[in-house]
Amino acid sequence: MPTHPDMTTDTPDAPDEDPAVPADHGAALEAASGPTSGAAVLDAMQHQLAVYARRAEQTRLGGLGQARNSMDRAAYLLLNRLDQEGPMGVKALAAGMGIDSSTVTRQVAPLVESGLVKRTSHPEDGRAVVLQLSPRGEARLEEVRSSRRNLMQLITKDWSEDERGTFCKLLTRFNKAMLELNPSSLAQPPSTDS
Repeated sequence: MPTHPDMTTDTPDAPDEDPAVPADHGAALEAASGPTSGAAVLDAMQHQLAVYARRAEQTRLGGLGQARNSMDRAAYLLLNRLDQEGPMGVKALAAGMGIDSSTVTRQVAPLVESGLVKRTSHPEDGRAVVLQLSPRGEARLEEVRSSRRNLMQLITKDWSEDERGTFCKLLTRFNKAMLELNPSSLAQPPSTDS
């Protein structure tokens, strides 16, 4: 079975070549942006996502400088959610992130222990407990965000602001569609009827 140049895991011929990057960048760009049939576009899309996942894991895409890889993905997403939406209970946090409440409870525990998140009483129902960013959590989140922002700027340094905006908009839409996907629908392939 022929493999796409990005699928190889063999050692590169030249020591400074990345085996995951095709030798002919022009042809690769044309191939990546050229598919016009539905199947070719979907194949290219799933392949590029697989390559992205591998590269993200290899580099951990955790930022630059001292804050690089200093916060795991789960902690970052939880802190970011609390920062954007304010104090909330475990169930609301889990629902908003599309994960199980027990997972949130497990992931929040070290954040509370380290003082990044605090448990407080719900302002309207004193019996209920909500999670909220502590001042230390806010400072730590901004440090990590800044590092990751710098990494995104470096990766997209040759992109225009419009290209960055378009990419972000499409990636957000893609992530939202993944969150809304009903797992039971994965048992059957989607209909290709027009």
